[in-house]
Amino acid sequence: MIEVLFASERDVPGWAADHAAGLRPGLWPYGLEALRDADPEARIASVPEPGRLQVLRDRVVPRRASSSGVPSDDVGVTWDENVARRMLLARPHERMYTGVIWVTDRVERGQDVGRMRDVLRRMSGLWVISRGQVEPLRRFVGEDGPPVGFFTFGVDEDFFAARPWPTRPMVLSIGGDRDRDPATLFATLEQVHAERPDVELVVQTTSDAAPPEGVTVVPHVSHRELAELYARASLVAVATRDNLHASGMTVSLEAMATGRPVVMTDTPGIEDYVVHERTGLLAPVGDSAALAGHVLRLLGDEAEARAFGAAGRTLVEERLTTRHLAASLAEFVGASA
Repeated sequence: MIEVLFASERDVPGWAADHAAGLRPGLWPYGLEALRDADPEARIASVPEPGRLQVLRDRVVPRRASSSGVPSDDVGVTWDENVARRMLLARPHERMYTGVIWVTDRVERGQDVGRMRDVLRRMSGLWVISRGQVEPLRRFVGEDGPPVGFFTFGVDEDFFAARPWPTRPMVLSIGGDRDRDPATLFATLEQVHAERPDVELVVQTTSDAAPPEGVTVVPHVSHRELAELYARASLVAVATRDNLHASGMTVSLEAMATGRPVVMTDTPGIEDYVVHERTGLLAPVGDSAALAGHVLRLLGDEAEARAFGAAGRTLVEERLTTRHLAASLAEFVGASA
């Protein structure tokens, strides 16, 4: 049986309640309830931060996933490496698998990763959803480390449904993870406003930087509010700094599912999500002029923008939904239907 673990701070029951009310996509985060297609008994649980005694016990008698080679139905899965540590110390399983998001960039930048290499080497398998992470992660865990798999992320194409084209032009930017590039984004939108002052510019960001003239900054929004913002947008623009985990992939797929073209920074792995000159346009890291040029191009050619948006919706339906994600994960952990 697969048990999917999330940090207790995630509030899994609250997520399910919001989903029932139509406020969130997926019964479980990332739509992983679709794992039940392969394992009808799959369940979800929360895991707290390990206590001091659990940490000390692990130092004395380290727990690792079984390496006996004997198949086991006791499978634990976590979305990222930070929760994998909690699983290992507080709720271990015979077989343990985790996604890896942040550690590859921290290693590449020479930042401290604590005991994360030890945690990951004790897993049964690791997966990434950015192709750019595969080789760096393999180097990090070593040739004798667990296998590293790659498969693509997916979004709920019903929650983020295709929507009619907006009547007023609007550029939308969403997201505030650690690898977003608000300086380049604001420089981009400043240039867009100078050329097209008639276009509404809306940004949801965690940055404290002052927005340029013409840009409206909105606070954190709910998933339902986000879906409505995508519906109002003519295109979605995302600027990121150089990174390996394909920052911005979620926003790009949600926009594509809605039928909107994407303009974003070209970083390793993003090509599996945004296809240049087909579903959107990509620009070099830090190049606000290139991003602005792409935005203005699509604002000036509604037929092309619509075509990119339609192609994006088709691509999501074909291979980038939460069902595709769950099927790939189930296969990776040996539970495919």
